[in-house]
Amino acid sequence: MSEQENPTFEDFVKRLVEETGITEAQALELVLLIGLNWSSLVREAKALKSGA
Repeated sequence: MSEQENPTFEDFVKRLVEETGITEAQALELVLLIGLNWSSLVREAKALKSGA
Protein backbone atom coordinates (compact mmCIF):
# COMPACT_ATOMS: atom_id res chain seq x y z
CA MET A 1 0.00 0.00 0.00
CA SER A 2 0.98 3.60 -0.08
CA GLU A 3 2.44 5.14 3.02
CA GLN A 4 -0.92 6.68 3.89
CA GLU A 5 -2.52 5.57 7.12
CA ASN A 6 -5.79 4.70 5.36
CA PRO A 7 -5.34 3.24 1.87
CA THR A 8 -7.91 4.28 -0.70
CA PHE A 9 -10.01 2.15 -3.01
CA GLU A 10 -7.65 3.11 -5.84
CA ASP A 11 -4.63 2.00 -3.80
CA PHE A 12 -6.13 -1.49 -3.53
CA VAL A 13 -6.78 -1.67 -7.27
CA LYS A 14 -3.28 -0.45 -8.15
CA ARG A 15 -1.57 -2.81 -5.71
CA LEU A 16 -3.65 -5.77 -6.89
CA VAL A 17 -2.64 -5.09 -10.50
CA GLU A 18 1.04 -4.73 -9.58
CA GLU A 19 1.21 -7.81 -7.36
CA THR A 20 -0.88 -10.25 -9.37
CA GLY A 21 -0.60 -9.17 -13.00
CA ILE A 22 -4.34 -8.93 -13.67
CA THR A 23 -5.74 -5.98 -15.59
CA GLU A 24 -6.97 -2.83 -13.93
CA ALA A 25 -10.51 -3.63 -15.07
CA GLN A 26 -10.30 -7.09 -13.51
CA ALA A 27 -8.91 -5.66 -10.28
CA LEU A 28 -11.63 -3.04 -10.13
CA GLU A 29 -14.32 -5.67 -10.62
CA LEU A 30 -12.85 -7.85 -7.87
CA VAL A 31 -12.70 -4.96 -5.43
CA LEU A 32 -16.30 -4.08 -6.21
CA LEU A 33 -17.42 -7.69 -5.72
CA ILE A 34 -15.27 -8.68 -2.75
CA GLY A 35 -14.53 -5.44 -0.97
CA LEU A 36 -11.22 -4.56 0.61
CA ASN A 37 -10.31 -7.94 2.10
CA TRP A 38 -6.74 -8.21 0.80
CA SER A 39 -6.25 -11.96 1.19
CA SER A 40 -9.52 -12.69 -0.61
CA LEU A 41 -8.64 -10.26 -3.39
CA VAL A 42 -5.24 -11.86 -3.95
CA ARG A 43 -6.71 -15.37 -3.89
CA GLU A 44 -9.34 -14.49 -6.49
CA ALA A 45 -6.87 -12.52 -8.63
CA LYS A 46 -4.50 -15.48 -8.73
CA ALA A 47 -7.36 -17.79 -9.71
CA LEU A 48 -8.41 -15.33 -12.40
CA LYS A 49 -4.84 -15.06 -13.70
CA SER A 50 -4.39 -18.83 -13.86
CA GLY A 51 -7.66 -19.23 -15.76
CA ALA A 52 -9.38 -21.16 -12.98
